[in-house]
Amino acid sequence: MTAASAPAFAPPRGAAALRARARAAGSGHGTDSPGADSTGAEALLKRLEWTVLRRLDGVLQGDHRTLMRGAGLDLADLREYQHHDDVRHIDWNVTARLQTPYVRQFTEDRELSAWFLVDLSASVDFGSNRFTKRKVAREFVAVLSRLLTRRGNRVGALLYGNNVDTVLPARGGRVHVLELLQRMAARPAEAAAGATDLRELLIAAQRTVKRRSTLFVISDFISAPGWEKALGQLAQRHEVTAVRLFDALEMDLPDLGLVTMKDAETGEQIVVDTHNRRFRERFAAAAVKRETSLRESLARAGVDTLELGTDDDLVDAVLRFSDLKKQRSRLANWSGVARRSTGHVRPALREKWTLP
Repeated sequence: MTAASAPAFAPPRGAAALRARARAAGSGHGTDSPGADSTGAEALLKRLEWTVLRRLDGVLQGDHRTLMRGAGLDLADLREYQHHDDVRHIDWNVTARLQTPYVRQFTEDRELSAWFLVDLSASVDFGSNRFTKRKVAREFVAVLSRLLTRRGNRVGALLYGNNVDTVLPARGGRVHVLELLQRMAARPAEAAAGATDLRELLIAAQRTVKRRSTLFVISDFISAPGWEKALGQLAQRHEVTAVRLFDALEMDLPDLGLVTMKDAETGEQIVVDTHNRRFRERFAAAAVKRETSLRESLARAGVDTLELGTDDDLVDAVLRFSDLKKQRSRLANWSGVARRSTGHVRPALREKWTLP
């Protein structure tokens, strides 16, 4: 069901004041209706450049250094030779001194390619406030892609509705970012067509993204099972971050009396009595169970996770993501292994959601 079928938790502390100021700044800038044209993409990007990117410019300074170990000019570390290592990277001087084969590890070139694997299935059209998960995903893509392209990097995207129907090759520049946002906005809302299968999106990414890249899997992860293995396979080659979208109502139902709930992906409807305390308790318990299962699946896949709520502050979300990357960089510098553990970044919890 739209409210009952997604694992989530209470939203972060405080409303998204940033978005509220942006909505007050001009009419039409906050709209995200399906079929929006390139003018809407331009307006969205200008608004985010003014309200979000300017605030981030003073915080996210310095050259970007990727955490990937691979082809590059800067020596990062030495480690013992392992099966399937490239013999061209063996350091023969160290090998001769220690009598054990050692290979050189290099810091990947600073220019990187980032790919956004975006789930735009029917369930992301849900939102209990003014913002749907679809709109939050679009704004997150806008901010991250502009941050990256302004530093000379390239961004690409795979868009998934009922299947992977749009592939945008990795390119740089503001015009390319606008094209990506326009492609996301121009898609009509997905009709109920059965359960989402994220495995299709992840396998398509394995075929499409050949060069080692930074990948953002943006989804509410309301999907048929079986995507965990494909995600783990992506993480073995790429630097993967799961951006998990959620809404407060997916975790905790308020007392609203009789409510008709509809599964956005199958069209099934059911009438429930939210005034029944035991029903609300069972709903909350099921949501916690789904939440725990999802986090365990993401951890087993070996990916970092950023949780993004429909009322989250984009600046706060990007800064949390930046802190996660800094933590990973310090771990890599200390241990020489960039992906020895995974991080799960979640907003600070607000008090239990209630109706005004």
